[in-house]
Amino acid sequence: MMGETKRPLILVTNDDGISAKGIHALVEAVRPFGEVLVVAPDKPQSGMGHAISVHNILRLKKSTIFEGIEAYSCSGTPVDCVKLAIYEILKDRQPDLLVSGINHGDNSSTNVLYSGTMSAAVEGALENIPAIGFSLQDFASDADFTASKYVVEKVVQKSLNNEFPPHVCLNVNIPKGTVDALKGIKICRQARAFWRDSFDKRLDQFGNPYYWLTGEFENFDGGEDTDIFALNNGYASIVPTQFDMTAYHVMSDFNNWKL
Repeated sequence: MMGETKRPLILVTNDDGISAKGIHALVEAVRPFGEVLVVAPDKPQSGMGHAISVHNILRLKKSTIFEGIEAYSCSGTPVDCVKLAIYEILKDRQPDLLVSGINHGDNSSTNVLYSGTMSAAVEGALENIPAIGFSLQDFASDADFTASKYVVEKVVQKSLNNEFPPHVCLNVNIPKGTVDALKGIKICRQARAFWRDSFDKRLDQFGNPYYWLTGEFENFDGGEDTDIFALNNGYASIVPTQFDMTAYHVMSDFNNWKL
């Protein structure tokens, strides 16, 4: 029809699986903003990072889990979901926005390197699709996503109404708590914090050793402009994130090696 405005197409995925509480909260938050397509893993894929399936087949299965919304479960990783959505389901139509999450547990600081939630968003950025990963600082199965939905609505609205920088995605983390407890939203940098890994060694019933990865997350960054500082002080954090990992500030040092 002449003059009809096409609604934005919003691709939704996650790494906790299509049945997770977080992705249902995300779908409900973005539903008013446009046409929604969901392609998400058929099982939890946390910690998969930017993994893709190269030696295993991929299966897509139509899902009716979201009423009135086209949805598919995928046997692969979060990045597989994005790739299949773009190149197989949508083919010639590109999403106007990709949103990933809402993850159970935050993806602040260097956690972004391991996160399937954020890797899906990074894959969107690689395809020059405006992309956002959302994570809640709460691992509980009964986590309260009301504050997260509020943040999603604000960030998505701004993203659709403003020019999104090319090949950049947003890493959004929301603190645990109610909407009333949320102090605001801050643009931040990624904190310098790392996992101090350890392994819990155990024996199975046959006497063979096996290991559980454990450890503690340590923050070495005292800055008040970081994502961890924001979360610890009641603010949602937004870190603009890129996939170019070149350490430009030391290139001249290595050129001095005169290789």
